Amino acid sequence: MIMITQQAVPINIGISEANRKQIVSGLERMMADSFMVYLKTLFFHWNVTGPMFQPLHSVFETQYQALALAVDELAERIRSLGYPAPGTFQQFNHLTSIAEEAKVPDSDTMLQLLVEGRESVIRVGREVARVAEQANDISTLDLVTKQVEAHEKTAWMLRSFLTQ
Repeated sequence: MIMITQQAVPINIGISEANRKQIVSGLERMMADSFMVYLKTLFFHWNVTGPMFQPLHSVFETQYQALALAVDELAERIRSLGYPAPGTFQQFNHLTSIAEEAKVPDSDTMLQLLVEGRESVIRVGREVARVAEQANDISTLDLVTKQVEAHEKTAWMLRSFLTQ
């Protein structure tokens, strides 16, 4: 977990400090992975070429806009639990399991990389959901459940562009 500073005012929301720390640790990883998928989606939106340019350019735009909102929701939940949200490239690079892309791939590779990124967020989200459920953190559970559902749907849609 990235700890910048602790909240000065005590928090008494029915979730222990230990459970809040564990939940925040997972939310930070989910946020970092989501941010990396956001960056890839934006990068691919700017650089996609080929016969699928127009549909992929539009799909990627819709997706990076939704990802920006999702990252913001995760940051706000971290703040609600009493911790500062990560927000630097250094912090995200430390927390994420998703590698950056140094070169512009072809459109099929773009799609595959975005599917893999979405699946990574889904796996982390499932871990966070388990911890949140055990801690009776219904707000985090609700947020993570909705985001996992959105990532699953998007991964399916991205896979639909790929040929066997």
